[in-house]
Amino acid sequence: MIGSSETDVIQKVNFPRPRSFFTSFKSDLKETFFPDDPFRQFKSEPNPLNRTKEALQYFITIIEWLPKYNLCLFRYDLLAGITIASLAIPQGISYAKLANLPPIIGLYSSFVPPLIYAIFGSSKDLAVGTVAAASLLLASTLGDKG
Repeated sequence: MIGSSETDVIQKVNFPRPRSFFTSFKSDLKETFFPDDPFRQFKSEPNPLNRTKEALQYFITIIEWLPKYNLCLFRYDLLAGITIASLAIPQGISYAKLANLPPIIGLYSSFVPPLIYAIFGSSKDLAVGTVAAASLLLASTLGDKG
């Protein structure tokens, strides 16, 4: 016979022990919501106060970058804010009208989400605001107010 001899070794596969449903579910949730394990970087910190501070800095990013903020950065942010506002104000009003809502709702939707993202967000290159597709979906969901 080809490929068989008395010296062939049978390899055994070690299967992991079965996990309980709760352990498996917890692991799946952790992998879904925190794939990079955000607690890893401060889990080994012995001082609970420092651990809490680092956790807050991770989840509320303004705590981390605000102390490093300076006047030079503010100038650029002010210019960018004026530029974006000149677009976002008419866009928010028109999207509110598209969704059959009062124009003031469009103004709120233009500045509240970016304000919240400035506090909790972690990317400097993300655009947050109203979009036409969301306005059309909102209009179809609310229906005719007639």
